[in-house]
Amino acid sequence: MNTEVENVRIDRWLWAVRIFKTRSDSNSACRSTRIKLNGNTAKPASKVRIGDEICIRKNNYTQKLVVKELIEKRVGAHIALEYFTDQTPAIERKQADAHREHAKLYKGYRGKGRPTKKDRRTLEDLKTLGF
Repeated sequence: MNTEVENVRIDRWLWAVRIFKTRSDSNSACRSTRIKLNGNTAKPASKVRIGDEICIRKNNYTQKLVVKELIEKRVGAHIALEYFTDQTPAIERKQADAHREHAKLYKGYRGKGRPTKKDRRTLEDLKTLGF
């Protein structure tokens, strides 16, 4: 772990720890006020320090991270977990996983023509659940 750096741009840190696939994605998330740093809206050039709390709103899901170490270069997924602590409540994480699974089921039916009786019943079940 690299402790030589005192602070890092938030868009670069989020990209380096693999929260976003590209740096431009993390940059645009900051610009669209989906990222909060210590409770305040973060701009892409905001500096992250060790111990800072970052809240990320992404796909109907709020993820809360605490910075353990600073990093500027992108690393592997297993190594990236060493640079932050995920403090997202377990209930919210489960709800996001359930929403993601139902969205996959619902998404598969678009543009395939007339649904079969079984497909129609599955769609009705999903709609009653709120998806």
